[in-house]
Amino acid sequence: MVQGNDTPTSEFLLLGLSEAPELQPVLFGLFLCMYLITVLGNLLIILAVSSNSHLHTPMYFFLSNLSLVDICFTSTTIPKMLVNIQTQNKAISYAGCITQVYFFLLFGVLDNFLLTVMAYDRFVAICHPLQYTNIMNPQLCGLLVLMSWITSSLYSLLQSLMVLQLSFCADLKIPHFFCELSQMSQLASSDTFLNDMVMYLAAGLLAGGPLAGILYSYSKIVTSICAISSAQGKYKAFSTCASHLSVVSLFYGTSLGVYLSSAGTHSSPLGAIASVMYTVFTPMLNPFIYSLRNKDIKGALKRVLGMASTKGTIVLMLKM
Repeated sequence: MVQGNDTPTSEFLLLGLSEAPELQPVLFGLFLCMYLITVLGNLLIILAVSSNSHLHTPMYFFLSNLSLVDICFTSTTIPKMLVNIQTQNKAISYAGCITQVYFFLLFGVLDNFLLTVMAYDRFVAICHPLQYTNIMNPQLCGLLVLMSWITSSLYSLLQSLMVLQLSFCADLKIPHFFCELSQMSQLASSDTFLNDMVMYLAAGLLAGGPLAGILYSYSKIVTSICAISSAQGKYKAFSTCASHLSVVSLFYGTSLGVYLSSAGTHSSPLGAIASVMYTVFTPMLNPFIYSLRNKDIKGALKRVLGMASTKGTIVLMLKM
């Protein structure tokens, strides 16, 4: 909470992806486009699900929550990065950094939990189809999402409060485009043993646990699909979880790849560049994966876009 010389910490410096001046306009344009695509794509998914009564099912309920979390996840880091590039000011306040840590952990863990809940939904739908309606009732779906929010909020609050207890050195440069928890711990001048233990334990429980649940669900799903006699039945069963499996592979593949590959160079800009994969790239691709591989979503999106264009035409005619 204070620097080593007892001077209160006022701000950190986010070094970003590159300090080269000629690259700043390119980075600004690239990340602005990616952010707008992410927000627009996920908003369209939410609108498509909410406006179509045929999509008011557990699977699409979880999908709309995932889209909302993806919007919030990218909004935690990218807008501040864009402001810093535009103003050529790398500073972020101490309170702003702690706030960013809190919301980044909140929505990151939420993403993890929602993917696990969606895997459980597919497990029930394929392995217990006759009991699906009774098991995945609205009360259970709401409870699963609520518990995900509560657990994520408590974890992010715990980590934020523990960071508040740290003292920091005079050099407060973070080689990243956002305030990452491990990067802040490396800058601390006080003992971070307890913080590191909690961080590693939480990573095992809140990341390893859900991943194990997803793998278990899909092992049962694969077994059930293999037991289906007809090829058409197998294809239909697999197609219901293909989009989710693609998103899970993308999310865990990029996040695990980042931390495993950048373990030795975690304090270098390479770690920040690699982090773009799961913090920006994955949330941007999720709407495309679900819309391109799902006829129901594509149909709902066409209706939403058709209604929007019709309303736009009517407004123009009234103005004329």
